[in-house]
Amino acid sequence: MKTGAVAIAEPRSRLADFAALTKPRLNSLVIVTTGVGYLAGQVGDFDLSLFIHTTVGAALVAGGAAALNQVAERDLDDRMHRTRDRPMPAGRLHTTEAVWLAVLLAAAGLLQLSLGANRSAAVFAFATLVSYVAVYTPLKRRTHWALLVGAVPGALPVMIGWAAAAPLSPAAWSLFGLVFVWQLPHFLALTWLYRDDFAAGGLPLLSVTDPSGGRTTRHLLVYAAILVPVSLAPAWFGLAGLGYAVGAGALSIGLFGLAVRFAIARSTDWARVLFRATLLYLPLVWGLLLVDAV
Repeated sequence: MKTGAVAIAEPRSRLADFAALTKPRLNSLVIVTTGVGYLAGQVGDFDLSLFIHTTVGAALVAGGAAALNQVAERDLDDRMHRTRDRPMPAGRLHTTEAVWLAVLLAAAGLLQLSLGANRSAAVFAFATLVSYVAVYTPLKRRTHWALLVGAVPGALPVMIGWAAAAPLSPAAWSLFGLVFVWQLPHFLALTWLYRDDFAAGGLPLLSVTDPSGGRTTRHLLVYAAILVPVSLAPAWFGLAGLGYAVGAGALSIGLFGLAVRFAIARSTDWARVLFRATLLYLPLVWGLLLVDAV
């Protein structure tokens, strides 16, 4: 075990490694999605204090979940090129340190949501933590259908935000459905880009078990097609109006078109185009939703 790096690491490097355990880029999506859920569900005047408690609490829980995920997958990370330099497989942090950080972050986040927001928001955050760490993380080693399970904790942050602002409603679940379905083509494009790495890690993803790409593209096309009506659901439930419906519909159809183009070519280049398009898609849809709601 590479323990020497831990002993001689500078404080600044150690802090960077602890921060890396929380997956900051992924956590930024959690913050934004939680914030959108809060803004979409709020009734009356904007409450800055409640908004901060909600988004920060969700971020802390998500950071704890990410750290526990890296603890559980440190052996996988060590086998994959793009993750082998993470703090634990590289030997810069001990497992015990990572577990303590994860538990402290998750506990602090749940406490902040319970006291600063409400118990409903804390329950959704706890469900996010459990479904990600205890269900999705071990399941992804066994089946590619773990993708559908993993999309649940990925979509729950929008419910954390909504629950902090208002009682749940069909409109809230329409936002959950939007984020849930969006993740599916997003993740399939990602797994195609890094299929060699995932194969080295021993994960039974579609891009690994189906090297021709036939099943991968069929799944991708189905999910991208479902996203079109799902993206319109917030308008159907009165959360947004015609402007949102037109914009979100056009973006979803455009994304489906890119999925078709990838299905035809099955190339890394088109997978990269599709993946980048999914990264743009969600913030654009959120922007349309919030602008139209105002």
